[in-house]
Amino acid sequence: MLNTQPSALSPQPSALSGSLFAGIDVGTQGVRVVVADAGGEVRARSSAPLETADGPGGRAEQRPDDWWLAAVACLRAATASLGAEAQRIAALAVTATSGTICLLDARGRPVAPAIMYRDRRAAQEAADLNLAAAGLCERLGYRFDASFGLPKLLWLRRHMPEQLASAAQICHAADLVVGRLTGDYATSDWSHALKSGYDLIALRWPEELLETLGLPLAKLPRVVAPASPIAQVSRAAAEATGLPAGATVVAGMSDGCAAQIAGGAAAPGQWLSVLGTTLVLKGVSAQLPRDPQGRVYAHRHPDGHWLPGAASSTGGAALAARFPGEDLAALDARAAALTPSGAICYPLEGRGERFPFVAPQAEGFMLGAGAGREAAYTAVLEGVAYLERLAFAELEALGYAVDGPVHAAGGGARSPIWLQIRADVLGRPLLVPREVEAAFGAAVIAAAAGAHPGLGAATRAMSHARAEVHPRPDASRYDAPYARFVEELRRRGYLNG
Repeated sequence: MLNTQPSALSPQPSALSGSLFAGIDVGTQGVRVVVADAGGEVRARSSAPLETADGPGGRAEQRPDDWWLAAVACLRAATASLGAEAQRIAALAVTATSGTICLLDARGRPVAPAIMYRDRRAAQEAADLNLAAAGLCERLGYRFDASFGLPKLLWLRRHMPEQLASAAQICHAADLVVGRLTGDYATSDWSHALKSGYDLIALRWPEELLETLGLPLAKLPRVVAPASPIAQVSRAAAEATGLPAGATVVAGMSDGCAAQIAGGAAAPGQWLSVLGTTLVLKGVSAQLPRDPQGRVYAHRHPDGHWLPGAASSTGGAALAARFPGEDLAALDARAAALTPSGAICYPLEGRGERFPFVAPQAEGFMLGAGAGREAAYTAVLEGVAYLERLAFAELEALGYAVDGPVHAAGGGARSPIWLQIRADVLGRPLLVPREVEAAFGAAVIAAAAGAHPGLGAATRAMSHARAEVHPRPDASRYDAPYARFVEELRRRGYLNG
């Protein structure tokens, strides 16, 4: 059942500090800034666009100077809207796309365009790294992909060695903005550094591997824990942005982790389920179980926990593909009366699944929907919910705890009936966060450096639910169709065991 009152699980706004905290998110499409107080109330927000240059061979590049120009525009808009209150901004953190690589000269100027995380030129280098760094991959539970930073560095060494040789510093997008704010371009956090090969267990760069690959360890940044103070906002940066000179810039986290913090998953066993084009699950774990198939990899939480994540190929894309231009609110109303539909749907668009099972041959199916688009629509909503339940079951089988309510974000969280179906199928409440932007998560990270005793406490104090959805008393009626869904996946050879 839907309750739009604030959750009883959400703490009341804190009076710990009268200070404000800013978060900067350098995303693919643009830069966003959010300023919040210690209780999580947003006091200002702004955004500015970015452009990506795409090219042959999977090339995707941005101009690093544009990140700073957009950040300045956002910060000036936010501080102008705050007026004199802008001087209360005590700390800020920067989040960005993980896997994006930038080369700088000794003065912090880019020597070439930044290679974006979604650039695919380093596919061969990723495959080579999965062999050369097999031990590291096994310890940390992931496999390198072309979207990672380390394959991009290896690609540069092989194909553009002069660029790599001319650089004084290798940095990530967040590091560049931190450098423009403070003058320190040589510090990163272990979240952004993960995909550049940083060892999150040993907490060091893998020197032997880098030497074998011929990559320059001396040009990589020093790495600190997220929420660690780095430096203060310089006077020049303060004049450019409206920030107070001397405000503390703290180490951030990658955009996915920052969005998870914004969504309120803070303690071991808590999970954020982001239902957008695909279904992405991000959680908190006290331990680091290994996934032999490499489907789940984890960032490290500064409070000593782990932040595992996994992504399905299935999600809301099925609605856009199968019901283009239709009134989804009207279909939702009919679905509320039809569910359970009696149909079994695996709403995969395209071919191939990556989680909760790996099946390159997988294709979507619809069984028993009968006539009418309303029944088919209802079956799609249910099918995503069944896949979500299977995903959490697989996470538990791997050794990850799944406790209490699931935090639900993404476009799917805007549909009350979809939320209700998911709560019924999962058999647990869903909490819909009030704020889900990575920039807000960065503001929470900034507050963790002073206003709260750690990132977990800051998340609990600042991330609030705007709604709760509880399973209905007859939620067990979804158990039988879920069992049929799982059995059909097995019958088709997609799911083993």
